[in-house]
Amino acid sequence: MNETLREALLDLARSAAEPAGYAVRTVQILSHRIPATLQVTVERRDGGDISLDECAGLSAPLGDAIEAAGLLTNAYVLEISSPGIDEELCSDRDFRSFRGFPVAVLHRGSKGTEQRSEGLLLERDAEVVHLNMRGRVKRIKRADVISVRLITPSSDN
Repeated sequence: MNETLREALLDLARSAAEPAGYAVRTVQILSHRIPATLQVTVERRDGGDISLDECAGLSAPLGDAIEAAGLLTNAYVLEISSPGIDEELCSDRDFRSFRGFPVAVLHRGSKGTEQRSEGLLLERDAEVVHLNMRGRVKRIKRADVISVRLITPSSDN
């Protein structure tokens, strides 16, 4: 999705979500699906859990706003969801909330190549992301971290 369209959709999503007390985390179009899917991930601004009914309640106002703006001319499915498995951790609150959860960290290794490390999230401080990898603590410099995502627990962890 081009950046101008993504920003316009993000602005529309925020205008529909914020008056209801929600914050928009991500907006993306999954164009490989037929029809395409517009995925909007929302969370409560106060940090509480968001219910399926609340996600559904946001669907109509957001869908109406998108239709009125005429931003998407082809058929699409609007999917509103809450953060969950396979979500990227971004904020300090995310890292506190998901302490102890299994994560995959994509990072640059010592030779500049991308590496993936999986383990239980211990913490993120100003300098380092700390993972428990089978009882050993791995420290990854924040400057080397590309992304941190929640993953489905495996029997190895």
